[in-house]
Amino acid sequence: MDITIHSTFLPHDDPEASLAFYRDTLGFEVRNDVGHGGMRWITVGPTGQPGTSVVLHPPTADPGVTDEERRTIAEMMAKGTYASIILATPDLDGTFEKVQSGSTEVVQEPTEQPYGVRDCAFRDPAGNMVRIQELR
Repeated sequence: MDITIHSTFLPHDDPEASLAFYRDTLGFEVRNDVGHGGMRWITVGPTGQPGTSVVLHPPTADPGVTDEERRTIAEMMAKGTYASIILATPDLDGTFEKVQSGSTEVVQEPTEQPYGVRDCAFRDPAGNMVRIQELR
């Protein structure tokens, strides 16, 4: 089998703030930006990797989501426990310096983890955990 990751989804509650983080802070390129009925789906991805995308989406756009589920999603996003993504870079220290220079919430500075990776962590504007690990 030959399977690749094409897209993954992360929720946003402020499309402009999320766009600024992924485009301006992380340097991702915008691949698509679609609005419908007051909602917005923004597809971004790392430059030079056209086959891998992150879709920033309104988390409760699915008509099957109940009001109780909407409240739970909002609470989890506010706590930063709803969604996460792990990225990788060959220059963790340089990447950390660039990302922290913005108004990004730093969760963890570059650290050697007991499970064998060196990484750092931030929260994006929607509260999603963004971990960046060093490629070795």
